[in-house]
Amino acid sequence: MRDSKSPLEKPSIDDGLGHQRRTAIQPDKDALIKRLNRIEGQVRGVSKMIAEDRYCVDILNQVAALQSALDAVAMGLLENHTHGCVQGAIKSGNGEAAINELMTVVRKFAR
Repeated sequence: MRDSKSPLEKPSIDDGLGHQRRTAIQPDKDALIKRLNRIEGQVRGVSKMIAEDRYCVDILNQVAALQSALDAVAMGLLENHTHGCVQGAIKSGNGEAAINELMTVVRKFAR
């Protein structure tokens, strides 16, 4: 029998509290982590700028750069999810639920 999970989706994990937590393999995990570490450094830099009473516009420019960097991470995750988890769900006959879940997430970014 063929597994209905997509190649990116791993089996659910019991969190010890009786809840199942879904997991997924990120194909470019190292790049995502590297980018998030860079973003973490930028956040610390903005915090330092505020502590040093730097010019507001300079701080706001850094915040805008942070938002852009986070959006890029989100788009990468969204693309991986669509090509992996959603595509696998469609192929296994569970497409409607996966598309609904995807659209709920997309709406969070379309503000």
